[in-house]
Amino acid sequence: MKIAVISDLHLGSGGNLDEFGHDDGEFLRFLNFLEGNFERVVLAGDVWETLYCKSPRQQVRELAMAREAHREIAARFERPAYRYLHGNHDIVSGNVLRAPEALHLEADGTRILFTHGHQLDWIVKHARWFSEFVAWAGAWVMRMGLRPLKAIVERIEELIRGESKAAPEKDRFQLASLQMAAQSGADIVVTGHTHNGVVSHHGDRIFMNSGSCSGGEFSWLSLDTKAGAYALNAGW
Repeated sequence: MKIAVISDLHLGSGGNLDEFGHDDGEFLRFLNFLEGNFERVVLAGDVWETLYCKSPRQQVRELAMAREAHREIAARFERPAYRYLHGNHDIVSGNVLRAPEALHLEADGTRILFTHGHQLDWIVKHARWFSEFVAWAGAWVMRMGLRPLKAIVERIEELIRGESKAAPEKDRFQLASLQMAAQSGADIVVTGHTHNGVVSHHGDRIFMNSGSCSGGEFSWLSLDTKAGAYALNAGW
């Protein structure tokens, strides 16, 4: 089976807080490409940005506004080829759109676990309220024109998560993901969340992260279970 994975689009409600960064028409052409070349397209979480609302308790309203701002993309994601998993920035989609937290798929003898990965993030796992507060506060920082300060906070979050691009065998997020894969009997675990795209081999298991399609970037994964080919892609 040929599968494409995109995540972390952070489609927002418009304006300068919408970090999607793509022209919707261009992105729809990208989706046409994926639909034409893959049997499944997995949306691995944080598809919608719902934590940038003005009030911390308006995530459902923010989701509706984001879907209205990107109406054609929202409609496209309703097609049968797509499988949508929620992340931590669109966790309300679990109730509103019935988006699950994980997807288990087996094809050509290969077992794959797809999940956004926020549940493996130390901050989200132990203090989800704080994680959501930081995102909400970050939106207000951007409203005040202090975007560089938000970048500093995001770097601190990376350090707390224990990410290591130079040494995947020491990357705590990867190791936690692989442990989850082992517990579920998966050969491959596919995540998003960190915005750091990677394909990393750990013995007989593979860790994959789709990176992010926000900020005008095209970072995505391609999986071909029949050919045994698994790749991170930039552009299309």
